[in-house]
Amino acid sequence: MTLSTHVLDTGRGRPVAGVPVRLERANGDAWAGVAEGVTDADGRLHDWVPDAAWGSAVYRLVFTTGGEFFPEVSVVFRVSEPERHHHVPLLLSPYGYTTYRGS
Repeated sequence: MTLSTHVLDTGRGRPVAGVPVRLERANGDAWAGVAEGVTDADGRLHDWVPDAAWGSAVYRLVFTTGGEFFPEVSVVFRVSEPERHHHVPLLLSPYGYTTYRGS
């Protein structure tokens, strides 16, 4: 299993570099840290989790965006096919955000 993400500023049409991102795994009612990273100059973070850390579970990406309205964005997703690559991009604007399952 591999995971990647990409943070884009849709208002400026540019990638967002330097965004801290945490990956956490659901553990009952709590979250356990799995990995941390920072987006590169192209707004990307990839190949940052060892395959052994993965399994079918619910995960959460926490993006510390530093935005005025949304200073942090959490994206919760379920991995049911850990053998596949998962790409979870984040599209930001000053007063909104969206995400989707990429390829």
